[in-house]
Amino acid sequence: MTAFVLVGGAFTGGWLWDGVAERLRAAGAEVHPVTLDAAPGAGLGTHAEELTALVDRIDGPDVVLVGHDYGIHPVLAAAGRRADRVARVVHVAAGLPQDGDPALLLVRDETVRARLGHDTTPLPAPRGGEWARWGSLEGLAGEDLDRLDRLAVPQPARTLTEPLRLDGALERVPAAAVMCTADGPDLDAVEMMVRTGPVSLRKLAGPGYAFFELPAGHWPMLSHPAELAGLLLRAAAGEGRRLTLGEEQPSYETLEFLLPTREIPCERHGRVDVYAPDGEERRPAVLFVHGGPVDADRVPTPRDTPFYRGYARHLAGLGAVGAVVDHRLHALTDYGRAAGDIAEAVEELRSHPRVDPDRIALWIFSGGGLLAAHWLAAPPPWLRCLALSYPVLAAPPGWEAVESRFRPAEAVAGSGALPLVLVRAGREHPAFAATVEEFLAAAGKHGADVETVDVPEGRHGFEALDRTEASREAVDRAVRAVLHRVTGGR
Repeated sequence: MTAFVLVGGAFTGGWLWDGVAERLRAAGAEVHPVTLDAAPGAGLGTHAEELTALVDRIDGPDVVLVGHDYGIHPVLAAAGRRADRVARVVHVAAGLPQDGDPALLLVRDETVRARLGHDTTPLPAPRGGEWARWGSLEGLAGEDLDRLDRLAVPQPARTLTEPLRLDGALERVPAAAVMCTADGPDLDAVEMMVRTGPVSLRKLAGPGYAFFELPAGHWPMLSHPAELAGLLLRAAAGEGRRLTLGEEQPSYETLEFLLPTREIPCERHGRVDVYAPDGEERRPAVLFVHGGPVDADRVPTPRDTPFYRGYARHLAGLGAVGAVVDHRLHALTDYGRAAGDIAEAVEELRSHPRVDPDRIALWIFSGGGLLAAHWLAAPPPWLRCLALSYPVLAAPPGWEAVESRFRPAEAVAGSGALPLVLVRAGREHPAFAATVEEFLAAAGKHGADVETVDVPEGRHGFEALDRTEASREAVDRAVRAVLHRVTGGR
């Protein structure tokens, strides 16, 4: 017999799972809906100990721990401590926290994140429409919201601020995820991130992880109890879609740049690498800003990859200064820190003796696109061009933890006459493509100067994934479009 341990998100208890528990029991399963300690002094460690003790009391041979939202944190901690007893962990509308991460990193409401930085009193439970700050209310009926309001309790602050502590034993426990597609990314988005995102995500490809999709909001146990119960039974049986990287996984970390470049020497200045053409005169400069989030311990870092070195050297070969910045966008909550790194890098570049400080362009890639908001909202006079390659230009589903000030689709209203060059991948992931369309609609409304460079058959990161003549032509066209604007047409 499978024993399901069901752990809900913040403010909730075992009552959240009533509809799911009823159906699991009808299918012959043992079910333990959990209400965790809500005392003001309780922390993540308290909850991990409670779940560990519960696992120890269960006699059934197959224990499946199910974590929703915040609940995945104590679930993972308990699974690591009892890896020999836990048959599987199931994420439901939950993130993928790592060792050392507090649950606060995945809280979507930035006012809550700011408050918990200095206030250790319990968080009062949301009421009514306030629940939308914690996740999509898609599919909830009025009585569901009434039930949340009636039964929810304050959440102890330390449950969200204490770091998660995991050990290597957790790697032995298979995992599954129920992707609630009205609340966060769908499986296609996860697959794209596994292929092109942080190395830490690549463990999601392989037999140890399975995935399901459910067209639900953040509370599927209320809106879709029968469907969720069915998926939990399938997950316990080892079913679900597996991701594979396959043989078409070229890495921008190792492949040479798709255009030929000269061996121009690099000057390292703090976080910035500078590639200057021959001569002594001051030249216009382009600063390349990588995407992300990227792993903090990633080697090589973006500026040391052939991809970004290639772009910078190509610019230098055409007579401008090319530069690359390593910024610290390691999580969705790091955009503020990364923006500070880029501002410092720009000043470092403008002060370089080979750079004309009044002719600067920024070229931002992928998930770094949200960092464009600051420069769009109030472009300085020395910023002659802003280029964006397959960018994310509004927070897609699942990125709600990004601060609201990083919304280029809103900031473009202030761009004025700043020239924009936008490189679009025709086979872009739909969630990212939607942010580009939102941005272009806003840009058109406000009369922004946008030149688009399309790669109809290109994918996100086409320079590495689609090394075709069309890709080479698109890169060359985009480079020359940026040069034309940063040089003033000279």
